[in-house]
Amino acid sequence: MATTKRLLKKELKDAEKELAQVLAQLEERPDFGLGTGSTGVFTWEMALARRERIEEHIEALNEALERAECGEYGICETCGAKIDPERLEIVPCATQCAACARKG
Repeated sequence: MATTKRLLKKELKDAEKELAQVLAQLEERPDFGLGTGSTGVFTWEMALARRERIEEHIEALNEALERAECGEYGICETCGAKIDPERLEIVPCATQCAACARKG
């Protein structure tokens, strides 16, 4: 479990670093004037979307760390089965086993 926590913390640190970079990009707001907008508007809006995805990922990582602290990491929240370690390697924030995730 210590290895899992270490990996989750590393991924969290990386995500926080990426968020800082995106926030720096968002500080420079392009001209949104009607008919005079810059091409930077598209880039800025993409950065907004990235910020949202990164913030959600950070939240999921923090929740995974909490589950690891409580001994609930790797347990499917839907059926209670163990989540396949290979799935957790690919999706470390997974809260469902593959079968329950497929069911939606």
